[in-house]
Amino acid sequence: MKLSEVKYQETVIITKILGHGSFRRRISEMGFVRGKEVKVIKSAPFNGPIEFKILDYNVSLRKSEAERIEVVPVSEFDTSKNGSYEGVIDRKIQLINQSERTHTINIALVGNPNCGKTTLFNFISKSKEKVGNYSGVTINIKKARLKAKGYTFNFFDLPGTYSLTAYSNEEIFVREFIYNKTPDIVINVIDSTNIERNLFLTTQLIDMDLRIVCALNMYDDLERKKIQFNYHEISRLLGIPFVPTISSKGIGLDNLIDKVIEVFEGRDTITRHVHINYGKDLEESIRKIREKVKEEKLVTDKISSRFIALKLLEKDPHIQELLADYSNFTEIKKTTEREVKKIESLYNEQSETVITNSKYAFITGALKETFKNPLRKQRSNSEKIDDVLIHRIWGLPIFISILFVMFYATFNLGALPMEWIDLGVLALGNFISGILPVGMFKDLITDGIISGAGSVLVFLPNILILFFFISLLEESGYMARAAFIVDNIMHRFGLHGRSFIPLVMGFGCNVPAILATRSMRNRGDRLLTMLIVPFMSCSARLPVYILIISAFFIKYQALILIGIYMVGIAFAFLTAQILNKTVFKNKETPFVMELPSYRLPTLRNIIYHMWDKTRHYLKKIGTIILLGVIIIWALGYFPRQTNQAGQFEKQLNAIEANTDFTEIQKKELNANVLQVMETDRLVNSYLGKIGQGIEPVMRPLGFDWKMSIALVAGLPAKEIVVSTMGVLYQSSADESTINLQQKLQNEFHTTGKRKGEKVFTLPAALAFLVFILLYFPCVGVVATIKNEAGSWKWAAFVVVYTTALAWITAFLVFNVATLFL
Repeated sequence: MKLSEVKYQETVIITKILGHGSFRRRISEMGFVRGKEVKVIKSAPFNGPIEFKILDYNVSLRKSEAERIEVVPVSEFDTSKNGSYEGVIDRKIQLINQSERTHTINIALVGNPNCGKTTLFNFISKSKEKVGNYSGVTINIKKARLKAKGYTFNFFDLPGTYSLTAYSNEEIFVREFIYNKTPDIVINVIDSTNIERNLFLTTQLIDMDLRIVCALNMYDDLERKKIQFNYHEISRLLGIPFVPTISSKGIGLDNLIDKVIEVFEGRDTITRHVHINYGKDLEESIRKIREKVKEEKLVTDKISSRFIALKLLEKDPHIQELLADYSNFTEIKKTTEREVKKIESLYNEQSETVITNSKYAFITGALKETFKNPLRKQRSNSEKIDDVLIHRIWGLPIFISILFVMFYATFNLGALPMEWIDLGVLALGNFISGILPVGMFKDLITDGIISGAGSVLVFLPNILILFFFISLLEESGYMARAAFIVDNIMHRFGLHGRSFIPLVMGFGCNVPAILATRSMRNRGDRLLTMLIVPFMSCSARLPVYILIISAFFIKYQALILIGIYMVGIAFAFLTAQILNKTVFKNKETPFVMELPSYRLPTLRNIIYHMWDKTRHYLKKIGTIILLGVIIIWALGYFPRQTNQAGQFEKQLNAIEANTDFTEIQKKELNANVLQVMETDRLVNSYLGKIGQGIEPVMRPLGFDWKMSIALVAGLPAKEIVVSTMGVLYQSSADESTINLQQKLQNEFHTTGKRKGEKVFTLPAALAFLVFILLYFPCVGVVATIKNEAGSWKWAAFVVVYTTALAWITAFLVFNVATLFL
């Protein structure tokens, strides 16, 4: 029978994987091989993916994918045909003391997603890399340097990967780094509670003939679950030292460094080079291919000939490309084709499946006497939590409720600290205004820098709260469940379930969200996700939303904010549907995603994550936003003289000369004239001229020239929209950002047919929010799309498409809302 036909909570054994290509390869590497037990846990809402338990971890597949896996009841499986354990082949190679050459140790951190690799990297290096409990967080190579115990350690945190095939960008990154950089030591980080699946990657590292130290991470979870693991015995078998660690608490990391030094200096008594024995037939094929490969020293100087032979047997296209220019490539290819044909006829399976099965047979044999999990048949705490959080009926309402709480808290909890910062900016402006002499420099500092940059800084608490919730979702493991819940909905729009994670990351910042698409296997899926990420409302847009919503939608703030985010999501899905049916027409790609165990987020990691984002935000205020503020202020400040300047001077002199007015009356009249004078100067400034030139295009949306200028200023970074409004609508720095909202409420059109009418009506405010949501993503996003897509074509498409869509949508919103509001 098929795996899709198995009832919930039933356990069966895999007999065969049907299908070809990427699905077969990926599913095998994840542990879906002949002889492995699989338990059906539950299905997602809306007849979505199904959750399975295999090798002590949970993974999701769509029903269509589960139909490609043949299974039988446990009682019917013939264990005599389940492969054999051949042990290892020892190699007599003397380990060199590398410390005689150098006191610098280059260390590559390699491991599966969710194994705690980046947490370990952060703790050792005191770095602040983002940590998340789902696949695809580390999407590039991160480097850190540490000096300790007489050595300089260069740590390289490589992308999380399940294997070293040329199937995904992560795997290619890891392989090419090892080829080209040849690290002195590889620290293979292993999740202690999921050893069987994690060791699959270890076997491939062994094939590469590397010096390896295994960090047996999250060892406290292993002990808490009463799992017995004789890591000393498996260390002896594999010739790799295993060191227990708890990276989130820094426990065992000092021992890990000591072990790295011992291996580097050739003093470790356990370390030795071994070959995994794949059995007589495979070993014979490997030997014949190696003989041909070793004729070319250029490639085998960097890459193990045994690893190359195995990858050729697996039909790895990347290795074939690597060897294509060598003089004997034709002979290598002929030998490989002959051996592949022989293996496939002997085993009646694809050659890559035979090797994967052999690896898992080796792992099973190695763990038979060293690994005991007495609670294996019991339901885990994560499965019990999933009964509620991803329930077929309640899963989606709970997910929506979590989003509501997140946005509601972003508004309401951030209100008080927002007022404190606002008062602080106001006090600073008053203080500086009191000590500086009247002149251009004072105006620049108070009305430009403090007023403009302060209007952005005031929203820092709201952004911190948003990142706090995103950190909780990422670290706890719920983010992967959210992808599981919405996969079927996304699939209907031509999106892959894995697209959900970059899209949610886009709520924080679109740039890392676009980079996170590297975890997706299919290029079409990657491009499609990349092109719709800009519709996710990043934190840079949040200050604009809060400013406008707080000023014009006081009663329904949280609902309006959620509505804006939902509109962005709706446009993302609509765009995906259009592009999927016209441009990409993607072939079906498998939804194979690990559902990691729930973990209690550590305060340390949450603070690291929040501070890292805060640091970037503050840096942005101090650089690009500050520069934008100064440019906007200068364009609005010059020229100082207008055609009506002389008339205003006469009015001021007349007020002063009139003896009928009291001093209080004179002060009020002077203030009114100065305000009109400042408005006239702004209208006739360079900024005003530019705005009035743009205004005819934006007038059908209900926007005046000031709103138009603010939108243009927001092209480098959306936060500049608020700071530009702070410069345009505030006449001096002694007014707070709260007063800026009042200024917007009382702003009137100064030109055109609507002269004298209010600018920010409810329809205009709604149209402005929609335009901010949809138009031109920031310059950083455009550049990232260009780099990731490999062409300016897609970056240009995003710019034109989003801006055109913003104008059309804002036009419709303004005109429809005008009829009803």
